[in-house]
Amino acid sequence: MRYFPLNYEQINIGAGSYNPSPVKAYNNQTFAYWERSLFQRASSILKFTLPDAWQGSVRDFFLFCLFRFGYVTVFDSEQFGFSFQPCTLTGYDFYYQPVTALVSNPRLQREFKIGEECELIKLTPDYFGVWDIISYYAEKLSTLDNAINMALINSKLAYILGAKNKSCAEALKKALDKINKGEPAVILDSKLMMNNPNDTDDPWRFLDMEVKKNYILTDLLQDFQSLKSDFDSEIGIPTLPYQKKERVNTRETVMRSYDGQSRSQIWFDTLTSSLEVVNAHYPEANITVELRYNEEEVWEDEQVDSDRVPELS
Repeated sequence: MRYFPLNYEQINIGAGSYNPSPVKAYNNQTFAYWERSLFQRASSILKFTLPDAWQGSVRDFFLFCLFRFGYVTVFDSEQFGFSFQPCTLTGYDFYYQPVTALVSNPRLQREFKIGEECELIKLTPDYFGVWDIISYYAEKLSTLDNAINMALINSKLAYILGAKNKSCAEALKKALDKINKGEPAVILDSKLMMNNPNDTDDPWRFLDMEVKKNYILTDLLQDFQSLKSDFDSEIGIPTLPYQKKERVNTRETVMRSYDGQSRSQIWFDTLTSSLEVVNAHYPEANITVELRYNEEEVWEDEQVDSDRVPELS
């Protein structure tokens, strides 16, 4: 019988087989948070028109399968009607494209011949989803999230004081209490602040903490926004570089919009091509897709602002 919770030997094997072993970038709550958040951001760039039977939670499942696995198979069966399912692809045709879709659902176990009994709705040309992009940025945001938390804690100003004896310690505590209450002046017994001429020790010592010198929270927050901006640019959400302090001009904005549309345009073209095949095979489907942020809208915004923003010389 397997032991739960894991014993020392099992934990040691699990932790020691990962390098670097102290870093657990993926098995933590912040990574799961960012993975979920980035998936929702990525799925927002495409607007689908789906059959009435695919609305609600079925639509959510469709988007998850498409972005997670990269494709789904659509078919028309007597039991479920016009449906879709995640599947496993097998076989090759003359152009090295899959010929069979294997559906392994608890309520449906069946092989479908692609092009005859089913078709594929495909997001990317290489039959992969976009979860690699999501995981890549989720890991970095998760790691940076922890650094931000540490910087927040370390930015709290605190004093480290050492007292010569108990009476000096109590006097310091009382003085700090009054200071934290907002009293404008605190009066202490002068005997506590002066040493015996024959004593070489100070009544108390103070360790100076230069918080401003080591304050990196603003840099971390800027890097945090830069990572989110890079992810948005990767998937096709219009964005401007966070580190650009001065006003950007028209040409820089247009170049940034082109950079952000490169992958989303490939996804859109691949989806459009596969949906043409699906709609030709199943005319009742009438599935369409469009980009939420398209090139025409970006150009319209640029034309409006072109009179106010200087061009590059």
